[in-house]
Amino acid sequence: MSEFNTTASQPSLFALTGLRGLAGSRLWLGPLLSLMYVITMVGNCTVIFLVRKERSLQEPQYLFLSILAGADIVLTVSTLLSVLKVFIFGLYEIAFDSCLTQLFFIHTSSSMGSGILLAMAFDRFVAISKPLQYTTILTSSRVTKMGLAALLRATALMTPLPILLKRLPFCKGRTLSYSYCLHPDVMKLACGQVRINILYGLVLVILSFGIDFLLIAISYALIFRAVLGIASREGQLKALNTCLSHIFIVFIYYGPLLAITAMHRISLRSSPIAHAVLGNIYLFVPPMLNPVVYSLKTKQIHEALRKSFKIQRS
Repeated sequence: MSEFNTTASQPSLFALTGLRGLAGSRLWLGPLLSLMYVITMVGNCTVIFLVRKERSLQEPQYLFLSILAGADIVLTVSTLLSVLKVFIFGLYEIAFDSCLTQLFFIHTSSSMGSGILLAMAFDRFVAISKPLQYTTILTSSRVTKMGLAALLRATALMTPLPILLKRLPFCKGRTLSYSYCLHPDVMKLACGQVRINILYGLVLVILSFGIDFLLIAISYALIFRAVLGIASREGQLKALNTCLSHIFIVFIYYGPLLAITAMHRISLRSSPIAHAVLGNIYLFVPPMLNPVVYSLKTKQIHEALRKSFKIQRS
């Protein structure tokens, strides 16, 4: 096909891939990913609905959770078409401009999610260390401003990505490693002066995910110090219990992200299947598990969900 020649030019199409080397993966991955998309959309939309509807959930931690759910929905929608085209219909082509648009939304929503996880860590710190001033420090207005700040930061940092890729010629093939587009994956197919892209990608990792993860770690160090200052053992366990859902989400969010970032920048001979599996975990698992974990672990959300079902039945 002429679109996939290897001359140094801007391509009209890229070729997406599924799980290369895994025979018959479409037969079971297509239905599985479709189910994961359904769970993700239903779960996150339900969280947003409950937080908006229930007065008992009009607290900072649930407002942050609803903003995170919104970012997860954008991330899910941005990958939906290309992933299902690959695993359901066996269509492996994506237009160059569509690829750049997709990677912008993927990276922007991921960066915003990271910022919201940092805000949620700060929320837990304030709730545990200054419980009497919690609602006066984290007002609805401040929560909204923090969510807007995370969105503006993500948009400002990620906007140059498609612009920097657009200026490059491509001479190293047209086949991407995933069923969607990521900046490092597209960049590795380019030739010419890619040093700016490499340096800017590193800056993005540091300024967005790296700093967020460091500040989250510092927040939990301060949280544990505050917990140790609680007199009763029961009070300490109760305080820590309010953080478990967030800690779990942080690990499932940053673990695959750090692994896939390292594979792109350090490992030269890593398995294509390992790349694809980590990439799919990075994009599909956290958005799916966020509402599930909080709904099961958080009593207020669980009660609001049960109340909503009772009303609908009646």
